[in-house]
Amino acid sequence: MEFFNREKKIKEILNILESEPNFIYFIFGPINSGKTTLINHIITKKLDKRYIPFYINFRRRAIINVDNFIECLFEVDEKSKIEDFREYAKSLSDLLSKSSETVTNYYLGMPKNFFEKKEKSGDIYQYIEYLFAELNKKGKIPILIFDELQMIKELTLNGKRPLLKSLFQFLVSLTKEQHLCHVFCLTSDSLFAEYVYNTGELGGRAKYLLVDDFDKETALKFMDFLSEDILKRKLTKEEKELIYSYVGGKPVDIIYVIENLKHKTLNNILNEMLNGEISKLSYFLEEIEENDKEVHNFLINALKLFKDNYIIDDRKIKKNVRELLITKNILFLNPTNRTIKPQSFLTWNAIKKVIE
Repeated sequence: MEFFNREKKIKEILNILESEPNFIYFIFGPINSGKTTLINHIITKKLDKRYIPFYINFRRRAIINVDNFIECLFEVDEKSKIEDFREYAKSLSDLLSKSSETVTNYYLGMPKNFFEKKEKSGDIYQYIEYLFAELNKKGKIPILIFDELQMIKELTLNGKRPLLKSLFQFLVSLTKEQHLCHVFCLTSDSLFAEYVYNTGELGGRAKYLLVDDFDKETALKFMDFLSEDILKRKLTKEEKELIYSYVGGKPVDIIYVIENLKHKTLNNILNEMLNGEISKLSYFLEEIEENDKEVHNFLINALKLFKDNYIIDDRKIKKNVRELLITKNILFLNPTNRTIKPQSFLTWNAIKKVIE
């Protein structure tokens, strides 16, 4: 399937890449809003050979300690006999800068002997810094991309200092201080985005890019795009309006509806989706009620705020209540403007049904 829309966001990110690295950019948004798809489209389709993107997805591997974190960062070079990491960084920078392939995701290589003695994260950071400096000398611009960064938020160094704090300090050094590379951190965890937004050490050093679900106009165009590609026919205005009334502009939900129209009726698809969402929400509330009726009442009262509103001020819901609803992927928080809304239109419709 061809990539659809997001031209404004693509242009914004490309403008960032054209400027000198100065900030850590956090790309956040509701679940399944297209953050990873967007960044992968940019690094595979929109960059010229000046750029060397390194994409690391922390969701692809269980990360329970610092060793796991380091293993996610690097591809181990089993054949290399080079002892000094500076020498290896120079050879790797030569290899990357001379590549004639179309720009795609490169890897952070590391000689096996250095990887096996990874005693301190500082050694790892020093190696990356040196590699990026070597790439800069060759006219290359590294891009470091961490997807689902919240997966490492509980890790500590030696059981004491948070790994995330040392990583942020290192990323600030790469961007704000040395201007060696661009850094993008992606997350669908809005509580993590709130934590990062309020982290004092990143004040003036980080920027935030929201990748949200499509607005109505774009969602309807997306339906046209998909229906002609998948169904080989156009949807009626009434069909598109009905789809939007159920799932809004959530790309993954729209795709699911259109694909299933090949063998199901539209009403059946939409009702099945809504009933599934209602069931999940009802079971969650039922479990809470059995354990703590007071918390259950707080949750119901919070959800009632969405009866006539899709977006509200987050301060209308008690912090512990909204955090529980966010953790369960029922609500999404935008910390940059302190608003909160359901994770999707489908969730919103389920909320309205459950609180009736």
